[in-house]
Amino acid sequence: MSVKVERITDPLVLGEGPHWDAAHQVLYFVDIVNCTLYRYKPATGEQTKTKLGDVVGFVVPIEGTSDQFVAGVKREFQVVQWDGTDGSAPRVLRTLGEVDQQRPANRINDGKADPRGRLFAGTMGEDSPGQFAMNKGSLYRLDGPKMKKVAEGVTVSNGLAWDLNEKAMYYIDSIEQNIRRYDYDVDTGEISNMRHVFDFKKNEIEGLPDGTTIDTEGNLWVAVFDGSCVLNINPRTGQLLRKIPIPAKQVTSATFGGPNMDVLYVTTASLNIEGEQLPPCGATFAVTGLGVKGHPNANFKL
Repeated sequence: MSVKVERITDPLVLGEGPHWDAAHQVLYFVDIVNCTLYRYKPATGEQTKTKLGDVVGFVVPIEGTSDQFVAGVKREFQVVQWDGTDGSAPRVLRTLGEVDQQRPANRINDGKADPRGRLFAGTMGEDSPGQFAMNKGSLYRLDGPKMKKVAEGVTVSNGLAWDLNEKAMYYIDSIEQNIRRYDYDVDTGEISNMRHVFDFKKNEIEGLPDGTTIDTEGNLWVAVFDGSCVLNINPRTGQLLRKIPIPAKQVTSATFGGPNMDVLYVTTASLNIEGEQLPPCGATFAVTGLGVKGHPNANFKL
């Protein structure tokens, strides 16, 4: 079976945070800078959207609901209600907490629920437009409404993935150009013993590691910003298994979905950083024929 990359949405400015909702067979993702949440149903091709109140780093459905989400909006974790219809306004039901209050230029970036439904999400900031605030972000864990900082000194908090067999959590601070591995306790959500498992520079990979997901074989799929690809990596050996070309330079994240969990959904951006990024840059893509499956995305347990 040959690998096929198909564009499924129109371009966005900064597409991010794909989350496959297996219960409803829909894909959620965001356009960070346009403060917009999207819902895409592959069975019909229907796409709907709604505007949130500020820049949005991620959105994850809340367990046990059909229309409620936890969203990282600017520096707040908000519980948002949206019925999924196009253009209908969301309601902010409550705010679970605000982070990085001492750094007003920071914002929440990537976030994801772990296998037990805890939320992990981190922050990033800029000292000036296009200039990252080095080591000024953090990674947080929300266990229900209880929030804890679990890592600090982060520059651009990004991809997250868990492997219960290996008792591992993988995490990306993009500027490190390296992938972190932590020992992970599924019962408590505690992480420890950080080390790096894949160095972009040593492997001569151009671009920055961004969002990530993991397949059922325990291998990572890492979006490469400014690299026009998704990398398939064995984090136990540090081996690069495959490089999947994506027809957009700024590849931002990936997650598995579809009825059989064998479609890799890939988000991209079209930021004018070093020149205009023309379509299909910024689109979301469906990659099929990879021969692997992913785990269902976990919802947030509030």
